[in-house]
Amino acid sequence: MDNGDIEGGDEEFHAPRGRKYRPVVANDSAIFQMSSMDPGSPSVSSLKNVKVDSQANRGSDARQNLDTIEINGSQRDSKLELFGFDSLVNILGLRSMTEQIAAPSSPREGREGDDAPVTYGRPQPSEAKLGTMMGVFIPCLQNILGIIYYIRFTWIVGMAGIGESLVLVAFCGLCTFLTSLSLSAIATNGAMKGGGPYYLIGRALGPEVGVSIGLCFFLGNAVAGALYVLGAVETFLKAVPAAGIFKETVTKVNGTSTAGIESPSSHDLQIYGIVVTIILCFIVFGGVKMINRVAPAFLIPVLFSLFCIFVGVLLAKKGDPADGITGLSLKTFRDNWSSDYQKTNNAGIPDPNGAMTWSFNSLVGLFFPAVTGIMAGSNRSASLKDTQRSIPIGTLAATLTTTVMYLVSVLFFGALATRQKLLTDRLFTATVAWPFPAIVHIGIILSTLGAALQSMTGAPRLLAAIANDDILPILNYFKVADGNEPYIATFFTAFICIGCVIIGNLDLITPTITMFFLLCYAGVNLSCFLLDLLDAPSWRPRWKFHHWSMSFLGAALCIVIMFLISWSFTVVSLALASLIYYYVSLKGKAGDWGDGFKSAYFQLALRSLRSLGANQVHPKNWYPIPLVFCRPWGKLPENVPCHPKLCDFANCMKKKGRGMSIFVSILDGDYHERAEDAKVACKQLGTYIEYKRCEGVAEIVVAPNMTEGFRGIVQTMGLGNLKPNIIVMRYPEIWRRENLTEIPATFVLIINDCIVANKAVVIVKGLDEWPNEYQRQYGTIDLYWIVRDGGLMLLLSQLLLTKESFESCKIQVFCIAEEDSDAEMLKTDVKKFLYDLRMQAEVIVITMKSWEVQADGGTQQDESLDAYTAGLGRISDYMAKMKATAEKEGTPLMADGKQVIVNEQQVEKFLHTMLKLNSTILRYSRMAAVVLVSLPPPPVNHPAYFYMEYMDMLVENVPRLLIVRGYRRDVVTLFT
Repeated sequence: MDNGDIEGGDEEFHAPRGRKYRPVVANDSAIFQMSSMDPGSPSVSSLKNVKVDSQANRGSDARQNLDTIEINGSQRDSKLELFGFDSLVNILGLRSMTEQIAAPSSPREGREGDDAPVTYGRPQPSEAKLGTMMGVFIPCLQNILGIIYYIRFTWIVGMAGIGESLVLVAFCGLCTFLTSLSLSAIATNGAMKGGGPYYLIGRALGPEVGVSIGLCFFLGNAVAGALYVLGAVETFLKAVPAAGIFKETVTKVNGTSTAGIESPSSHDLQIYGIVVTIILCFIVFGGVKMINRVAPAFLIPVLFSLFCIFVGVLLAKKGDPADGITGLSLKTFRDNWSSDYQKTNNAGIPDPNGAMTWSFNSLVGLFFPAVTGIMAGSNRSASLKDTQRSIPIGTLAATLTTTVMYLVSVLFFGALATRQKLLTDRLFTATVAWPFPAIVHIGIILSTLGAALQSMTGAPRLLAAIANDDILPILNYFKVADGNEPYIATFFTAFICIGCVIIGNLDLITPTITMFFLLCYAGVNLSCFLLDLLDAPSWRPRWKFHHWSMSFLGAALCIVIMFLISWSFTVVSLALASLIYYYVSLKGKAGDWGDGFKSAYFQLALRSLRSLGANQVHPKNWYPIPLVFCRPWGKLPENVPCHPKLCDFANCMKKKGRGMSIFVSILDGDYHERAEDAKVACKQLGTYIEYKRCEGVAEIVVAPNMTEGFRGIVQTMGLGNLKPNIIVMRYPEIWRRENLTEIPATFVLIINDCIVANKAVVIVKGLDEWPNEYQRQYGTIDLYWIVRDGGLMLLLSQLLLTKESFESCKIQVFCIAEEDSDAEMLKTDVKKFLYDLRMQAEVIVITMKSWEVQADGGTQQDESLDAYTAGLGRISDYMAKMKATAEKEGTPLMADGKQVIVNEQQVEKFLHTMLKLNSTILRYSRMAAVVLVSLPPPPVNHPAYFYMEYMDMLVENVPRLLIVRGYRRDVVTLFT
């Protein structure tokens, strides 16, 4: 843009050298008007003294031109048009990559076309967003501080003692802390949508892993809702015993009937739990707005009850308010330091004859739900102002705060009361609370109901997010439109909660929740570990305090904790996740989210390619990498980019499907003109290869002609030792029938290029009759082994036997030898060679008197004599035309643009040789399933037409033939 003055503002835009610039702001009227210009207009970037109407319609179409532009001077061409981009002002002032080109969050997003609206101008007003405190810290704190702390934590201190309780809290806290670090790193590596940890894991480890762990996490949240409901009901019945419908259970302590403890009946827990779950379900139907209004009311009683508990601990004296309370005492601290694991009944009351035996491992499973809830902030990512700042700070602050509070509570509770009091008083926190226990009762009930409400709110939305990604068709019932409530998913979640409430035992539910949450945490840690280890260019998290070793340690801790709790529950949870993964792999829709596994595959491929080096591949490690030449000698039906039987044949060159094929086609023309056609053709060819279930890649090359295109392919296709080593193409059977005179020269040039490039060649004659995988063949696979080819012909026959269509065939090896050679010794040597190669084949040696034309008329009995005579006549006519042209022009014999030197006797010898081979093949292999024969190289200084006559003589009347030429290396070995 020229340095000129733009009118339309009070300040002026000046040129450089000390002159002032008017700053560009987002709502500048000039910018809005300039954004509506056509980028192709010559006046976009050369405006000088442009007058802009401040009242212009800013909502007009982004591509319309300005009606009137006053320009001081004549219009000039825009310099920016040379770059092919929009103006810098347009990009900086109006366009936002995150708003207009959002990354697809699921396979069904990211559709091309004009469906997605593009908004220019001022950003649209959005709803009020939450900050770090209300959006992350408070929800995490509310979910972490729950029922376990109030009614189980003092019991854990009494059972494990102060020392092991500190280890327990530190162990579980370290696991969640490392998980929070991994979560912070992933959450700050880009925009985050709905779905919480499922979104993070799925985009990092792929759809299969994301859906499997996401569904397990959904189950964990649904079961957690039942846990909170049972905790609230048990607290209520404990505080108000008269509300119980059934008689309370009396548990004997230490085998005496004098000291009994009343616990709520399991039937009361079930009935009240079902009623509360149904009520919460109706509240969830009210929507997120109602829940967000109610949620803060649950937090205040929780914080106040915690304050009352700590005040009561500090003010407590011996025997006040109950027996067993010693006040903060050093003697009590020493008495409670060590562990005292006892047997208890199902309610957790000590009983020498109890059915449950406790240990440190089982306490891990009981306590770990008390530290879960660190994902509450990430679940609200769509409502946060700044996810990349709020999630790390809020999550880590909540994790550290609750961990420190647990550690301090262990010290206080252990020094406050006797072990028996800690083990028998299930609501010890209410007993010591100041000024009266009812405050803690209310706090417990409201906190657990709030946590249950959050679980029943988050779980359906997690399930709906998984369904909306359209990976599993079976989840389509739970799909919801944007802005709508997931009613069906809520019903399903409530059904799961009610089923868990019917179980009624709190201690039996907690291990199940622990497994699902640990599996999710392990997925988050593994995601960060993989992304950090691969360190792809797109991995640029704003949160810098992370390392792959810490993520790996976090994942290992999660797995260790799972096995410490219960190896049986661990196996069941891993089996469930594996089953879902396998089901998603089979039935799920493909989606490319740029996950870490794709990056790992890419880096593994690069490292493997470098490790292969440029050295020759050892015969033991040799794999056929066929380059299939799709361009036929003739035309194919419309929308069929490759001969169907070429795909079937390419599959026959692989053992158990292992290997890679490269399908190549050539488009004639100029690359600049046909580049788009090449892209369309490549996509069409790739789709067809996938339809034919042939593992391979498609490539389209644009070249002036077939010869130049193929020569470029042979030289450049592939990388390192992953270059194609076998050229596969169809024999041009139609060249004489359709009088395609250009085919011989092209065919010979292609073969010569393969020889120069040291590529093996396999030419398929009778491709239309090649069997598919369902057409079983019988008979033999006959090899006419004439020249040493590195064992390629033998290897191809063995690969054919691995296919179902040829597995019933047997191999016959025909060795062609002259009469004066020792046939028996040759046969013995070949048998020994095949035995050492672990190949089962019958060896047949065929001797011939001479390769020269016989004068005794011995060939008169061959049925191919007519073809021989006809071919010799055509060659004589062609040679006569060449001689006549050369005499007329006074030049040497020329053919195919080069000088040729032909010995007529040599031509007859070559033709007679092909006749003898063809007669031998017809005599011994007329009923063979497939015949393999060595490919003779094109004779030097012979016209291409002559070579095609030789080849036609060789393949005459043979229905299915593979013409094979090896290259200067072995593909089989005798050694192990």
